[in-house]
Amino acid sequence: MKNCAQVYVENSMEAAGRYCSAFGAERTFEMKNRTGDAYEHCELSVDGELFLAVSEAANPCDVDVVHRERWQTMTFNVCGMGSEEAVRRAFDVLGDGGVVVEPIQEVPWSKCCATVIDRYGVCWWISI
Repeated sequence: MKNCAQVYVENSMEAAGRYCSAFGAERTFEMKNRTGDAYEHCELSVDGELFLAVSEAANPCDVDVVHRERWQTMTFNVCGMGSEEAVRRAFDVLGDGGVVVEPIQEVPWSKCCATVIDRYGVCWWISI
């Protein structure tokens, strides 16, 4: 059994590109809307494995409120990223236009981790 997360965000095509940059992913399946400016469904893979699906939100959240209140209704835990450099790259990409909840730090369960709510309102915990 596998479990793959899917995010529903405003500006889904831009978001998919950012997630590819943050995690070294590639778009492996794309279904665009009739006008071609948003994803009905897009699958991102890392090393040939499905990592995340992205779709345009029919009813997007108020990202300003999410950032201001630092809401964490759901967090995507991306662990085993392999190196501090990979964590820092993802942190920089996800943090651009987002909110840092916990900066990059060492904690008892991880040598290098951080929590960021990205510009689309999606919360990420990233770890070496």
